[in-house]
Amino acid sequence: MMVASWNVNSIKVRLEQVLEWLDSAQPDVLGLQELKMQTESFPVAAFEELGYHCAIEGQKTYNGVALLSRHKPEEVTRGIPNFSDEQKRAIAATYKDRRVINLYIPNGQAVGSEKYNYKLNWLAALTNWIEQELAQHKNLIIMGDFNIAPDDRDVHDPNEWQGKILCSDAERAALQKLLALGLNDSFRLFDQPAKTFSWWDYRAAGFRRNRGMRIDLLLVSDALSNTTLASRIDTEPRGHERPSDHAPVWAELS
Repeated sequence: MMVASWNVNSIKVRLEQVLEWLDSAQPDVLGLQELKMQTESFPVAAFEELGYHCAIEGQKTYNGVALLSRHKPEEVTRGIPNFSDEQKRAIAATYKDRRVINLYIPNGQAVGSEKYNYKLNWLAALTNWIEQELAQHKNLIIMGDFNIAPDDRDVHDPNEWQGKILCSDAERAALQKLLALGLNDSFRLFDQPAKTFSWWDYRAAGFRRNRGMRIDLLLVSDALSNTTLASRIDTEPRGHERPSDHAPVWAELS
């Protein structure tokens, strides 16, 4: 089973790139973030032609998440239960014996800002929900744009970013609290090349200079960690014309 995650930064702009990547990579499940499109406008037919089912939680202009899958999704959940939020940032579905949750975690703007506090509250609500999900689904996969670099290995220049948004102590502590529930960063289950990132700023030739961060994660529950065979970042699409600022990340499980 191959699962993948990609912040496409507008499915309207990047549709052909996503279709090409699906046709090439052939993942069983692909989570998309930052659709920037309402649910009813999502190009379902284009993905069905490639054999994918679609579960969508869209939003005009901002946010939006979707799960594309070879198997029909069951037990679809949209949003974080018992957390009031107008922003469309979470969707979950069950595929046979595996539960998959796709997230677009808030950016937070700047440490100490109102949006930063919203991010921390969102992460706290997420952790409560995931604890309940793990109690029901031992085979759990959580994917998405986390907007958190887990540690200094995941930042092109840790000194430049120390204490700033995406790298602050509170954000990293919230991520560690989530992992402590019984989750594993699939990327770190394997030896990886240094300076491997999933996001690069469009400005200042960020991709060409590899001034990036690894903020797109695939987490697997303890029950799945021993069945995870590989986890990688596909940087090739980031080099396309008019690319997303994120690259697809993927993991293969037996």
